[in-house]
Amino acid sequence: MKVQIDSGRCQGHGRCYDLAPGLFGEDDEGYGQVLGEGIVPQDQERTARLAVSNCPEHAIEAL
Repeated sequence: MKVQIDSGRCQGHGRCYDLAPGLFGEDDEGYGQVLGEGIVPQDQERTARLAVSNCPEHAIEAL
């Protein structure tokens, strides 16, 4: 699994990095960003899906 954030949709609510700090962080302006290449370790897939489903702007996609 891999995750990505649509920066045009992200409004900086921060739920992604609150729920999955090992996968997401925030940029200098407070918007969510994927850490590293966005590849989700198998043991963090549930957490990644939780972040995807909790984004109010639907800016996170799991591939």
